[in-house]
Amino acid sequence: MAEEKVVQSGTGQGFSDFMDAAKRLRPLIEKHADEAEQLRHQADPVVSALRESGIYTMLLPKDLGGAELSFVEALEVVEQVSIADGSTGWCSMVSNVAGCTVGAYLPEKGAQQVWKDGPNRTLAGQGVPRGHARRVDGGFMIEGAWSYGSGIYHAEVIHSGCTVMKDGKPELDENGLPEIILTHFDPDEIDLGDNWDVMGLRGTGSYDYKLKQAELFVPDYMCYRYAADVPVRGGNQYSPGLIGFTTWGHTAWAMGIGRRLLDEIKAIATSKANVFGKIGEGSAFKYDFAKSESKYRSARAFCHDVWDDLSESLVRGEPASLEQIALIRMAMRHMHDVISDISTFTHRSGGGVSLRPSIIQRCFRDIHAGTQHILLSDQIYQESARVLLGMTGKDARWSIFGVLD
Repeated sequence: MAEEKVVQSGTGQGFSDFMDAAKRLRPLIEKHADEAEQLRHQADPVVSALRESGIYTMLLPKDLGGAELSFVEALEVVEQVSIADGSTGWCSMVSNVAGCTVGAYLPEKGAQQVWKDGPNRTLAGQGVPRGHARRVDGGFMIEGAWSYGSGIYHAEVIHSGCTVMKDGKPELDENGLPEIILTHFDPDEIDLGDNWDVMGLRGTGSYDYKLKQAELFVPDYMCYRYAADVPVRGGNQYSPGLIGFTTWGHTAWAMGIGRRLLDEIKAIATSKANVFGKIGEGSAFKYDFAKSESKYRSARAFCHDVWDDLSESLVRGEPASLEQIALIRMAMRHMHDVISDISTFTHRSGGGVSLRPSIIQRCFRDIHAGTQHILLSDQIYQESARVLLGMTGKDARWSIFGVLD
């Protein structure tokens, strides 16, 4: 008998609905931002409101009840949430990256189990393969401990990357590389570490976690390959896989942090004075502010340009090209570099504001936490340069950490 397919009709929400929700929720998000930093995870009222709004699942395929927004539209929604608070924006993008890739690639039986009660399921964990899996009848026995489980405190499904092992060695895929799978299971199966005492993104609850037992059985229908690029549902938009979704998420988040920094320093410059007068009256400040606005707007335009191009190709049913992926990854890294520079400008120009708890201080800490992510490494930039320089083979393709020749 064929598997029963999960088919829902989508939320009926569109881009304007999600943007309205993000703007409407800003006062609530800002109200609980300090609490989230103290708790070291998102505050319950914020999580409940974002779940109800559908923002956590706006990229989920329509077959699972999601809105299936385009990448370009979803960029602006997460940017808007991140303007309100960096940790909240981070968790919003992580929930979309985790949930929507699982929604696109999990086998039908697994999708039925995860989304049988509707689209508003929150997934979190760590996709980097810090765990091990061994094949058994019907699935895998997994073991391990993982780090940086952003949003995991409120997760309803845990996803975790594992290297498939046999006789103590990694199994190899068709490219001669270690076979990696993403596994999905109940949060009752893990223990959270109490170790998220960090400089920035304090409210994300990105705790380390480990299995409660030595090994856990995960059925094969709750797993999919890390390198999956043929979506089970959702169509061609989902074909870039984890590479596309993770690049999208980090780009959107950084755009929001940059906008909030510039808005905050503008407000301070026109109101705060020192012995030399209002901060904004200084010629050096005006020069640096205009330069920072120009850099931000240019970087944001670069992001939209490359994502518009990629999205148009996906709508036409075309695969993402090697160069298109290189460009979205370059835009992501460039945006972070620009916001890092802007955060230094706002810190130095704020007249001591960021020495004490303030929005500028939080944004400063958050962007410098965000730049530590492995996907922002110099090696990703270098791999993008190899593509643009024509230094890759004719059958080259992207993996999450570089180009495979």
